[in-house]
Amino acid sequence: MRFTLSATVALLATCLTVPSAAQEWPAKPVRLVAPFSAGGASDTLGRLIAEGLTKALGQQFFVDNRGGAAGMIGSAVVAAADPDGYTLLVSGNASHVIAPAFYGTATYDGVKSFTHIAYLGGVPAGLLVHSSLNVNNYREFLAWAKAENKPVDYVSSGTATYGYLFGAELGRKEGLVLNHIPYKGAGPAMLDLVAGHVRVATISYSTGAPHVRSGTLHALGISSNERLPGFHDVPTFKELGHPDLTSGSWFAISGPANLPAPIVSKLNHEIRKILQEPDIRQRLERDTFEARDMSVAEVQKFFVSETARWAPIAKALSASAK
Repeated sequence: MRFTLSATVALLATCLTVPSAAQEWPAKPVRLVAPFSAGGASDTLGRLIAEGLTKALGQQFFVDNRGGAAGMIGSAVVAAADPDGYTLLVSGNASHVIAPAFYGTATYDGVKSFTHIAYLGGVPAGLLVHSSLNVNNYREFLAWAKAENKPVDYVSSGTATYGYLFGAELGRKEGLVLNHIPYKGAGPAMLDLVAGHVRVATISYSTGAPHVRSGTLHALGISSNERLPGFHDVPTFKELGHPDLTSGSWFAISGPANLPAPIVSKLNHEIRKILQEPDIRQRLERDTFEARDMSVAEVQKFFVSETARWAPIAKALSASAK
């Protein structure tokens, strides 16, 4: 009886420890790992969220850039961290869906190795062409591409990016012979596109938007769910006959697996509030980010569905490239 009573007390003490620690969280600064270099979308979004959480929760949230291996290095750091809420990650489809499937070298499972907390937003891909190509809409582009007697070059921000997958999948659906030219980032790709050295790109629309406004580039289609504010003349690929091409480069906040539920709930609540602030919404809209309000369960379901959707395509492209 004495052993049973002692064991019961010990069990109760253990059960009470986790909720108590979660209620006190955060009691010290929180690291938010951005698995890409400074200046990119994951870094920018991470700093935006870190600033908002610092104000809301009274502890410093700071961004730690751990770039490399298409986001897999920084993601692996968080997957291996203690699930205490003090190491979080700016996750996304590049680091959690595409790169692990394409390279096959990730030390983590993009779904099971993490607690996915809150969805931040996604940037749709755009089919962008230089104005010198003299095609004014998607149908004219298809006619031009099919009339070429050689593969059509198209650029993206790199191998194992959504822009690459999107272009390849679009070409497959339309029966186009395409030649992918990967760049090391959206910036260099956009410089060559704007200069006319390359004439076709499937790339994050936010990168090309200023040049579409100026008329240097023509946007023939976009992978958003609806037409974007300020670009009402650019049709979605859903309208162009491809309802399944409605994704983009998206980002979320995640932590290690088995993060305590009270911490997850608190973070989800606060991040959703931050994303609803008028100045934040205006900034995201300006940068063509599509925000979606998601519960914790919806975020987890989203990771599962995006993995089922795009991982097979990434694996197939990887196999064909070898």
